Amino acid sequence: MNTDPISDYLTRIRNAQMARHRIVEIPASNLKKKITEILFQKGYILKYVFQDSENKQGVIKIALKYDPTTKLPVIREMNRISTPGLRRYTPMKNIRRVKNGLGIAILSTSKGVMTDKEAKAQNVGGEVLCQIF
Repeated sequence: MNTDPISDYLTRIRNAQMARHRIVEIPASNLKKKITEILFQKGYILKYVFQDSENKQGVIKIALKYDPTTKLPVIREMNRISTPGLRRYTPMKNIRRVKNGLGIAILSTSKGVMTDKEAKAQNVGGEVLCQIF
């Protein structure tokens, strides 16, 4: 049994990139789907597909993105901030920039899952799930 599904999600992507895989399959949930949509909108992944399977959970297939010249992954770092043992909440005024604005932080707010810049624009704080650079 997996106790931290977001950490498992990030680890599967990280491991697939280290092995130079093109596609990674991850068990789906609504939170993981929203994080995947954010990664696609911000240009960190090529494309994604949500597939329903015979079980209720379903699968997310993510096509990973690599730099065409250097062949390095576009996602350099993925850090889990808030864990099940230590939840990290932040008000809107204390949301920090990731890598001086080059990366993104993904927050779970009362208005849904969004990036740090969207949370500041909507004037809401929340739980900092992870940081992507």
